[in-house]
Amino acid sequence: MNDLEIRPAVRSDIPAIVAMLAHDPIAAQRESPEDLTPYDAAFDRIAADPNQHLVVAVRSGRVVGTLQLSVIPGLSRTGLVRSVIEAVRVHHSERGGGLGTRLIEWAVGESSRLGCGLVQLTSDARRVDAHRFYERLGFEASHVGFKRQL
Repeated sequence: MNDLEIRPAVRSDIPAIVAMLAHDPIAAQRESPEDLTPYDAAFDRIAADPNQHLVVAVRSGRVVGTLQLSVIPGLSRTGLVRSVIEAVRVHHSERGGGLGTRLIEWAVGESSRLGCGLVQLTSDARRVDAHRFYERLGFEASHVGFKRQL
């Protein structure tokens, strides 16, 4: 793992990130790797927001993982700043080697550095293995999440 770099994503990383998003069996139907135009626009919005941190894990010049960390100031919990970890993906050739742990540990450490008092994430209810992974890293399944498509 010493040859691994976690760094901010750049525009040229978009195809690799989208390929990992599209390779996921649960998310595959909602991704369109053949047209990167909407992803370019999303990247611009993310890059312009100082509370958004889209990162990639790179090994030997190849993007092998990604996640997005969002920092959210709030009034609840006496003004607690929290972070949300989203879109965690590890390239299928890298699974089981500790890369996911490194990415989550990076996100937790960065959250602390940015003054967050809480790190949260959601995981699709069908991802039972991912739930065990997050619990092993100290996360608790303390809430039920709801979504509504707009």
